[in-house]
Amino acid sequence: MSVRAVQQPVLRTPRLILRAPEPRDTANMQLLAGDKRVADMTLTIPHPYPDGAAETWLAERNVMWNDGTGVTFAITLPRKGDDGAESSGELIGAIGLSVKAEHARAEIGYWVGVPHWNLGYVTEASVAVMDWGFRVLELNRIEARYYIANIASGRVMQKLGMQFEGIHREYTRRNGVFRDIAVYATLARDAPPIRANP
Repeated sequence: MSVRAVQQPVLRTPRLILRAPEPRDTANMQLLAGDKRVADMTLTIPHPYPDGAAETWLAERNVMWNDGTGVTFAITLPRKGDDGAESSGELIGAIGLSVKAEHARAEIGYWVGVPHWNLGYVTEASVAVMDWGFRVLELNRIEARYYIANIASGRVMQKLGMQFEGIHREYTRRNGVFRDIAVYATLARDAPPIRANP
């Protein structure tokens, strides 16, 4: 099933609300993603984070959704309004699937702001997004990559039950340095990701 064939949902987990990114998220995006500690562990997040980059990112996510090549969720913490109703709060990170529909395959990618590290949020969000990808998009394979220096990201993939597939040596160049990446993947017939522990 194509990304375009469904409306982007709001996914709820025990501690998070995952929703489509919105213009109100750009300030937090620039603040949190612009932290050098976050940017250094990703291929595409710039540092320093320039003005206007968050707005460009948001526009690109909308294009990806509309042309069926990907879906991105803002990772948010729930908040209660004056009426007691629960709604999505501010963005603390982002997670998404880059989809190759012809191969029923996607790559999952994520980041979360430093104040929210080591709390299990990325694993919790990944469980929900992978489960949605397998069930709703009918993906056969979801893969993930991380810089081998980013041990925390590797632990997330292991907690999700993803299988280690190898190291791509000097696969990317970041800030003038060639870096190795590790590759993990889960197939639809593998143990359901929903069973992962955050």
